[in-house]
Amino acid sequence: MSRTSAELTERFGSPLYVYDLDRLREARRALRAALPPEFTLFYSLKANPHPELARALGEGEGACRAEVSSTGELASALHAGFPAAEILYSGPGKTTGELHEAIGSGVRQFSVESLTDLRRVGAVAEAHGVVADCLLRVNSEAGGASTSIRMTGTPSQFGIDAETLADTAADLLAVPHTQVVGAHFFPLSNSRDEENLISEFRQSIETAARLRDELGLPMRFLDIGGGFAAPYATPGPRPVYEKLRHELESALDLHFPGWREGSVEIACESGRYLVGGCGELRTTVTNIKESRGRKFVILDAGINTFGGMAGLGRLLPLAIDLDAADPAEPGDQMSPVSPAETVSLVGPLCTPGDVLGRNVRVPALAEGDVVTIPNAGAYGVTASLLHFLSRPAPGEVILSGGEVVSATRLDSVRGVLPG
Repeated sequence: MSRTSAELTERFGSPLYVYDLDRLREARRALRAALPPEFTLFYSLKANPHPELARALGEGEGACRAEVSSTGELASALHAGFPAAEILYSGPGKTTGELHEAIGSGVRQFSVESLTDLRRVGAVAEAHGVVADCLLRVNSEAGGASTSIRMTGTPSQFGIDAETLADTAADLLAVPHTQVVGAHFFPLSNSRDEENLISEFRQSIETAARLRDELGLPMRFLDIGGGFAAPYATPGPRPVYEKLRHELESALDLHFPGWREGSVEIACESGRYLVGGCGELRTTVTNIKESRGRKFVILDAGINTFGGMAGLGRLLPLAIDLDAADPAEPGDQMSPVSPAETVSLVGPLCTPGDVLGRNVRVPALAEGDVVTIPNAGAYGVTASLLHFLSRPAPGEVILSGGEVVSATRLDSVRGVLPG
């Protein structure tokens, strides 16, 4: 990025997220290159619903469609210009009110997690006089991957247990004002190992073909999910998936001949891989103290700013860079500064849980230093304990070609409930 931390924080304040659209588009190109060209690619707004990032992913060569799981994400997707009829609405907790808002806005495609979920979609679709296309999210009986965060393959709120589909298929296909058009799989998240990712995708494709052949489930649309990895709060590049495209094509040729000609639309989805590397969090050292032999570096960004998951210990370890003295050229990465000491990086909140990193090796720091947490474009602001202590949200700046094109702050206003 062409702007130093000190320059941007002086202009827009601290803490500050900085997103680079050039890096974002490069990530999309890389993922597109790793997938068969016929694939539909969804951007999962849960990773970062900022409308400017979503808009950039939804435009130009390799444009993504939007996958949302709330009316807030839906509003961001619509604001970013995604056509409502092409948005996929998913999630295990869709309420009647949310469905009225989604269908009333023009959404027609849903991933459903149970028969009751499907019936709720159908009832709201009937009230609007429309028919909703629905994908059955399937909780496979076992997973093909041995690493990463498992989403299904165990007892789960996600998906319909595959072993129950034989008994419920007739009911699922008979819900008024819905048509089951295919299946949705999302068995794992953040798979760093390509072999495990391929194994999981293969199993999903095989399971979909078996459900089609044995139960007669329609399979005009098959979403095999995601699981693409990206470094989070530590330096490093995205994984390169060299075998993925060939392996996907081979599995689909075997189980869905004609898919290349459009007999079935194949989709996958990604969040962190697309946006993780485009963002950095710039935060300022406000205090440094020692307590019983341990050094604490207190930042103006805590778990209210960077990932509520930090409070669960899921961000450790974490890395920071001290801002370079001279502006970098556009596209340059920050030169790493040699670590000098081991500290705990903590935020400003009145809770001992406000810890971003323990035993983190850092350069020598002083009050007022601006430091950068790399690879922070995914699961940042909206994955944080944003309202705790009622501190203001961090700023968010968008760069393109090294220049600032947007500078905003997410705000919330307490309003009066209707009724």
